[in-house]
Amino acid sequence: MLNIVIAGSSGRMGHSLLEAVLNDPELHLEAALDSADSAALGHDAGGSFGRSSGVKITSDTAVLSRGHVLIDFTRTEASMEYLAACRQHGCKLVLGTTGFSTAQKQIIAEAAKDIAIVFAPNMSVGVNLLINLVQSAAKVLSEGYDIEIIEAHHRHKVDAPSGTALRLGEAAASALGRDLGDCAVYGREGITGERDSSTIGFATVRGGDVVGDHTVLFAGTGERLELTHKASSRATFAMGALRAAKFLGGKKNGLYDMQDVLALR
Repeated sequence: MLNIVIAGSSGRMGHSLLEAVLNDPELHLEAALDSADSAALGHDAGGSFGRSSGVKITSDTAVLSRGHVLIDFTRTEASMEYLAACRQHGCKLVLGTTGFSTAQKQIIAEAAKDIAIVFAPNMSVGVNLLINLVQSAAKVLSEGYDIEIIEAHHRHKVDAPSGTALRLGEAAASALGRDLGDCAVYGREGITGERDSSTIGFATVRGGDVVGDHTVLFAGTGERLELTHKASSRATFAMGALRAAKFLGGKKNGLYDMQDVLALR
């Protein structure tokens, strides 16, 4: 049985992860982490959904020495600290946080030489299938079709475009032999001139409690193809994260993503 540690236990995603772990007979909730200033410290990790877990929320990362896998969907600054603690204590990591800089991603890759990490901007099974579909579509629609990516999330999301939108853009660009960094357009305003056919555009929507919507639009002359994924519950990300944790059970080190977990490549 895998001993699981959850980071950001008092947050919306943390609640979904805790509930999913407590309902999975193959997993054991070993510990629940939160920030040092969290009002949830000392409270039962299952209290938010009316269940006694026997695990008190703590900010002490020493608990990672008892864990097999940490699941982290927090923010970049906290995630880098958790990454260092995982490396110190030999705990594997499922990392779903988004918004990392290039330098931070390099640190994650370096840590993967010592511990096994699944690093993915979206743990949803459906989204990861969408990534494959986008690659296939981009290869077929490589000429005469403009690619636009539209994403929507709740008002609390702090990064834009979403990590998932960027991953979809990378999938399309890769299929076309392009570098997303060279062809992405993240905003349009004023007199922009005609659209450059080699670009991939992004549009971001923030509002309400939208869990996560992503559409990749291939717009040609006389027709459009739209590939869309809509998440209605964070449970889909939690279930994907548990699959990733189980995947890491047999790994000593290395950097993986959900395409590896789901055997999609």
